[in-house]
Amino acid sequence: MWIGLFTLVASVLIFFGYIQSNINSDNTQLPTKAILVLGSGIENNRPSPTLQKRLDTAAKYAQLHPEALIIMTGGLSFQEKYTEAEVMQAYLKQSYPAVRNPVAMEDQSTSTELNLINSKKILKSHQITLNDPITIITSDFHSIRTRAIARHQGYTQVISISAETPLYIRYNSWLREYFAFLSGWLLNEY
Repeated sequence: MWIGLFTLVASVLIFFGYIQSNINSDNTQLPTKAILVLGSGIENNRPSPTLQKRLDTAAKYAQLHPEALIIMTGGLSFQEKYTEAEVMQAYLKQSYPAVRNPVAMEDQSTSTELNLINSKKILKSHQITLNDPITIITSDFHSIRTRAIARHQGYTQVISISAETPLYIRYNSWLREYFAFLSGWLLNEY
């Protein structure tokens, strides 16, 4: 029993260390054709604090790549009037009017896997292939699994930009992601 508990704790700590090491990667200068911003929940038709961090990160990155297509991803949540993609687009326009990139909405998905699957159609309609450099903006804890899912789906040049998770939910989110990562591995998502 103690060996199992030790193994679990050690693997969680290694996973946390891997997340932390990925946060410090600077991929902002790499060329990109598209920027996928993954949804992360809305509250009262406003972005959640985690989603705000993703959108703030996306806005700064988009200003470095003004020709890149931005795809807001996220469908309709339970008891919400607007899709995540709609709320994300409204937040970006209101908070960052200087961002002039073309914007598309993927408003049907309810998971990371579906975000990436459904975005393929939008990319294709803008003559962007899965072999082009495509940036995915998500939270620090979510980047590892997102890259793995994207590669499994055929995205060949994934650039990952991590938004910082708000401190008050950081370690809870990281622990939840540890189990989501294991689940995805067991379910052959990557």
